[in-house]
Amino acid sequence: MEKVTIRPTQNAAIIKFEFSDFVAQKGNYEFKNIDDTATSPLARQLFYLPFVKTVYISGNFVGIEKYSIVEWPDVQDDVAAQIEEFVNTGGIIVQETEETKKKLPATVYVESTPNPSVLKFVANKLLTKTSAEFKNIDDTAASPLAKELFKFPFVKEVFIDENYISITKYAVNEWDEVTPEVRSFIKVYLENGNPVIDESVIQKLPQAEKQQEAYFDALDVTSQKIINILEEYVKPAVQADGGNIAFESYDEADKRVKVVLQGACSGCPSSTFTLKSGIENMLKDMLNDNDIKVEAINA
Repeated sequence: MEKVTIRPTQNAAIIKFEFSDFVAQKGNYEFKNIDDTATSPLARQLFYLPFVKTVYISGNFVGIEKYSIVEWPDVQDDVAAQIEEFVNTGGIIVQETEETKKKLPATVYVESTPNPSVLKFVANKLLTKTSAEFKNIDDTAASPLAKELFKFPFVKEVFIDENYISITKYAVNEWDEVTPEVRSFIKVYLENGNPVIDESVIQKLPQAEKQQEAYFDALDVTSQKIINILEEYVKPAVQADGGNIAFESYDEADKRVKVVLQGACSGCPSSTFTLKSGIENMLKDMLNDNDIKVEAINA
């Protein structure tokens, strides 16, 4: 008889129901609604519970994210009993087809950054067309990968751009203690063909608006020049360091340029020096205006 163990996670809305053996050998699965559950009879049954928002199946556990209409202590024992009964009466947890078992070769290597709290995990494939920053697990609707990374207790922030992921950690762990685990997790995640970012979702978020052509076309000429300078001369360097710089605004009266620092640049000890001695001086020179000031609104 299979016995299910209840495990809390870092996200209070998500509970893991663990088994003594692996229930998903080759992949990680996420089901958003009952229409997605063709390959998982168990997930289909769980969605008949009105508080179930998302079902995750991976390794030796089934994870459930709930809506706020209930609290886990009130229902978790009943859910565990229902899962146990389903499995012990021969129910199928997930059907791993040949397509889901097919692995896609992936290489992930690690680079240090100027920010000691941040490491850069570089993949041999395009991960996203739109850069995205995630400050916590509640912000990860557009990125299943970011959501999974936040389940590591030491992950503070996640930034994904082109072919790399910059992860900011809490001080609870040193990088040399956790780097192999994170690198291996990302590699397996990509090899299993799991989604990194849903471009259709990310494009609707405020942080993506300023990456779109329509936004650029509506700006004044000076703001457009500033963006072009940042894109051509600054962004490649900060991307190499696992970060990003995004134009926020330009005040013509105050001659103040506001930017957003992301990834390894956010909270980096050297970011203030870089802004003042590098980017600010570059803009003064290229715009021929010594009154230009650069300010990072999240430095």
